[in-house]
Amino acid sequence: MSAYRAEPAWPRMLVVMGVSGSGKTTIARRLAQSLNYAFLDGDDLHSPANIAKMSAGVPLQDADRAPWLDAIAAWMRHELANGRSGVVACSALRRVYRERLRQAGPTVRFVYLEVKYDELARRMRAREHFMPPELLGSQLATLEVPDSDEQALRVDANGTVAVVVARVLQGLARERSQDPRAPVRPGEE
Repeated sequence: MSAYRAEPAWPRMLVVMGVSGSGKTTIARRLAQSLNYAFLDGDDLHSPANIAKMSAGVPLQDADRAPWLDAIAAWMRHELANGRSGVVACSALRRVYRERLRQAGPTVRFVYLEVKYDELARRMRAREHFMPPELLGSQLATLEVPDSDEQALRVDANGTVAVVVARVLQGLARERSQDPRAPVRPGEE
Protein backbone atom coordinates (compact mmCIF):
# COMPACT_ATOMS: atom_id res chain seq x y z
CA MET A 1 0.00 0.00 0.00
CA SER A 2 1.20 3.48 -0.72
CA ALA A 3 2.33 5.99 1.86
CA TYR A 4 -0.14 8.66 0.71
CA ARG A 5 -0.67 11.07 3.57
CA ALA A 6 -4.29 11.64 4.64
CA GLU A 7 -3.56 15.19 5.87
CA PRO A 8 -2.36 17.26 2.90
CA ALA A 9 -0.63 20.61 3.33
CA TRP A 10 -3.53 22.14 1.38
CA PRO A 11 -7.17 21.13 1.12
CA ARG A 12 -7.88 19.21 -2.05
CA MET A 13 -11.03 17.99 -3.72
CA LEU A 14 -11.11 14.67 -5.56
CA VAL A 15 -13.95 14.06 -8.02
CA VAL A 16 -14.37 10.36 -8.75
CA MET A 17 -15.95 10.28 -12.21
CA GLY A 18 -17.22 7.88 -14.83
CA VAL A 19 -20.38 6.49 -16.32
CA SER A 20 -23.15 4.89 -14.32
CA GLY A 21 -22.05 1.51 -13.00
CA SER A 22 -18.34 2.40 -12.87
CA GLY A 23 -18.37 2.30 -9.06
CA LYS A 24 -18.08 6.05 -8.45
CA THR A 25 -20.06 6.15 -5.22
CA THR A 26 -18.56 3.02 -3.69
CA ILE A 27 -14.98 3.93 -4.61
CA ALA A 28 -15.40 7.60 -3.63
CA ARG A 29 -16.91 6.70 -0.24
CA ARG A 30 -14.13 4.21 0.53
CA LEU A 31 -11.48 6.66 -0.69
CA ALA A 32 -12.91 9.39 1.56
CA GLN A 33 -12.79 6.99 4.51
CA SER A 34 -9.19 5.98 3.70
CA LEU A 35 -8.05 9.61 3.45
CA ASN A 36 -10.27 10.94 6.25
CA TYR A 37 -11.86 13.42 3.80
CA ALA A 38 -15.45 14.67 3.64
CA PHE A 39 -17.68 12.76 1.19
CA LEU A 40 -20.48 13.82 -1.15
CA ASP A 41 -22.47 11.59 -3.46
CA GLY A 42 -23.33 13.98 -6.28
CA ASP A 43 -26.50 11.98 -7.00
CA ASP A 44 -27.88 13.29 -3.69
CA LEU A 45 -27.99 16.79 -5.22
CA HIS A 46 -30.03 15.87 -8.31
CA SER A 47 -33.37 17.65 -8.46
CA PRO A 48 -36.56 15.59 -8.22
CA ALA A 49 -37.19 16.50 -11.89
CA ASN A 50 -33.82 15.06 -12.94
CA ILE A 51 -34.42 11.86 -10.96
CA ALA A 52 -37.89 11.52 -12.51
CA LYS A 53 -36.44 11.93 -16.02
CA MET A 54 -33.71 9.37 -15.48
CA SER A 55 -36.11 6.94 -13.77
CA ALA A 56 -38.31 7.18 -16.87
CA GLY A 57 -35.33 6.36 -19.09
CA VAL A 58 -34.95 9.92 -20.41
CA PRO A 59 -31.33 11.11 -20.67
CA LEU A 60 -30.50 14.44 -19.05
CA GLN A 61 -29.59 17.42 -21.21
CA ASP A 62 -26.97 20.06 -20.42
CA ALA A 63 -29.70 22.41 -19.13
CA ASP A 64 -30.80 19.70 -16.66
CA ARG A 65 -27.25 19.15 -15.45
CA ALA A 66 -26.18 22.80 -15.01
CA PRO A 67 -27.93 23.50 -11.66
CA TRP A 68 -26.83 20.09 -10.39
CA LEU A 69 -23.17 20.76 -11.27
CA ASP A 70 -23.41 24.21 -9.69
CA ALA A 71 -24.72 22.65 -6.46
CA ILE A 72 -21.81 20.19 -6.39
CA ALA A 73 -19.30 22.98 -7.06
CA ALA A 74 -20.87 25.06 -4.25
CA TRP A 75 -20.40 22.15 -1.81
CA MET A 76 -16.77 21.76 -2.89
CA ARG A 77 -16.10 25.51 -2.57
CA HIS A 78 -17.61 25.50 0.92
CA GLU A 79 -15.47 22.57 2.06
CA LEU A 80 -12.28 24.02 0.58
CA ALA A 81 -12.99 27.49 2.02
CA ASN A 82 -13.28 25.87 5.44
CA GLY A 83 -9.95 24.07 5.06
CA ARG A 84 -11.45 20.62 4.45
CA SER A 85 -10.52 18.15 1.75
CA GLY A 86 -13.23 16.06 0.14
CA VAL A 87 -14.16 13.33 -2.27
CA VAL A 88 -17.14 13.67 -4.58
CA ALA A 89 -18.81 10.96 -6.65
CA CYS A 90 -19.99 12.66 -9.85
CA SER A 91 -20.26 11.39 -13.42
CA ALA A 92 -18.61 14.58 -14.85
CA LEU A 93 -18.99 13.00 -18.28
CA ARG A 94 -18.11 15.96 -20.47
CA ARG A 95 -15.13 18.28 -20.36
CA VAL A 96 -17.41 21.32 -20.00
CA TYR A 97 -18.91 19.72 -16.86
CA ARG A 98 -15.44 19.14 -15.42
CA GLU A 99 -14.47 22.73 -16.19
CA ARG A 100 -17.58 23.90 -14.35
CA LEU A 101 -16.58 21.80 -11.31
CA ARG A 102 -12.96 23.02 -11.47
CA GLN A 103 -14.28 26.51 -10.73
CA ALA A 104 -14.61 25.35 -7.10
CA GLY A 105 -10.86 25.81 -6.59
CA PRO A 106 -7.36 25.14 -7.88
CA THR A 107 -6.96 21.82 -6.05
CA VAL A 108 -9.93 20.06 -7.71
CA ARG A 109 -8.63 16.80 -9.19
CA PHE A 110 -10.48 14.17 -11.23
CA VAL A 111 -10.15 10.39 -10.85
CA TYR A 112 -11.60 8.68 -13.93
CA LEU A 113 -12.80 5.10 -13.36
CA GLU A 114 -12.43 3.02 -16.53
CA VAL A 115 -14.60 -0.11 -16.76
CA LYS A 116 -15.29 -2.44 -19.68
CA TYR A 117 -18.78 -2.23 -21.23
CA ASP A 118 -19.82 -5.80 -20.34
CA GLU A 119 -18.90 -5.22 -16.70
CA LEU A 120 -20.77 -1.88 -16.63
CA ALA A 121 -23.90 -3.55 -18.01
CA ARG A 122 -23.62 -6.40 -15.50
CA ARG A 123 -23.24 -3.99 -12.58
CA MET A 124 -26.19 -1.86 -13.69
CA ARG A 125 -28.49 -4.88 -14.02
CA ALA A 126 -27.50 -6.08 -10.54
CA ARG A 127 -28.33 -2.90 -8.62
CA GLU A 128 -31.28 -0.83 -7.46
CA HIS A 129 -30.83 2.73 -8.72
CA PHE A 130 -32.87 5.46 -10.38
CA MET A 131 -30.59 5.19 -13.44
CA PRO A 132 -31.91 2.25 -15.52
CA PRO A 133 -29.50 0.03 -17.46
CA GLU A 134 -31.09 1.29 -20.69
CA LEU A 135 -29.37 4.67 -20.20
CA LEU A 136 -25.86 3.18 -20.26
CA GLY A 137 -25.66 3.78 -24.02
CA SER A 138 -26.50 7.48 -23.64
CA GLN A 139 -23.96 7.79 -20.83
CA LEU A 140 -21.25 6.27 -23.02
CA ALA A 141 -22.28 8.49 -25.93
CA THR A 142 -22.01 11.57 -23.68
CA LEU A 143 -18.69 10.54 -22.10
CA GLU A 144 -15.68 12.57 -23.15
CA VAL A 145 -12.72 10.69 -21.72
CA PRO A 146 -10.44 13.23 -20.02
CA ASP A 147 -7.69 14.46 -22.32
CA SER A 148 -4.08 14.46 -21.16
CA ASP A 149 -4.18 18.24 -20.64
CA GLU A 150 -6.89 17.72 -18.00
CA GLN A 151 -4.43 15.67 -15.96
CA ALA A 152 -7.12 13.33 -14.65
CA LEU A 153 -5.90 10.24 -12.86
CA ARG A 154 -7.11 7.30 -14.98
CA VAL A 155 -7.73 4.13 -13.01
CA ASP A 156 -8.67 0.63 -14.16
CA ALA A 157 -11.82 0.02 -12.10
CA ASN A 158 -12.25 -3.63 -13.09
CA GLY A 159 -11.67 -5.46 -9.82
CA THR A 160 -12.68 -5.46 -6.20
CA VAL A 161 -13.30 -2.24 -4.30
CA ALA A 162 -10.13 -2.76 -2.26
CA VAL A 163 -8.03 -3.24 -5.41
CA VAL A 164 -9.48 -0.18 -7.15
CA VAL A 165 -9.05 2.02 -4.06
CA ALA A 166 -5.44 0.82 -3.77
CA ARG A 167 -4.87 1.78 -7.42
CA VAL A 168 -6.28 5.25 -6.77
CA LEU A 169 -4.14 5.72 -3.66
CA GLN A 170 -1.02 4.58 -5.54
CA GLY A 171 -1.76 7.03 -8.35
CA LEU A 172 -2.28 9.85 -5.86
CA ALA A 173 0.96 8.95 -4.09
CA ARG A 174 2.86 9.14 -7.41
CA GLU A 175 1.34 12.55 -8.06
CA ARG A 176 2.11 13.73 -4.54
CA SER A 177 5.77 12.87 -5.01
CA GLN A 178 5.82 15.15 -8.07
CA ASP A 179 3.85 18.06 -6.54
CA PRO A 180 6.04 20.97 -5.39
CA ARG A 181 3.30 22.06 -2.94
CA ALA A 182 3.39 18.75 -1.07
CA PRO A 183 5.27 18.98 2.23
CA VAL A 184 8.52 17.12 2.75
CA ARG A 185 8.32 14.97 5.83
CA PRO A 186 11.38 14.05 7.90
CA GLY A 187 13.29 11.27 6.17
CA GLU A 188 11.93 12.18 2.71
CA GLU A 189 14.54 14.86 1.88
